[in-house]
Amino acid sequence: MIQVEEKNDVRPVCPHCETEIENLWFRELAGFLGKRYIYFCARCKKVLGISHRKGFWMG
Repeated sequence: MIQVEEKNDVRPVCPHCETEIENLWFRELAGFLGKRYIYFCARCKKVLGISHRKGFWMG
């Protein structure tokens, strides 16, 4: 089993520019079904991930 541990004294590192992430930027993406957000490094502006938030009608 993998254990999860909260670490507030360590900053994650961007996999692209390999610097510590101090600021994480995001932007909402327009879409028909729910809201989507794209997250990217504030330094190199490369994408780190995309999330999807379903609308209440989708469950």
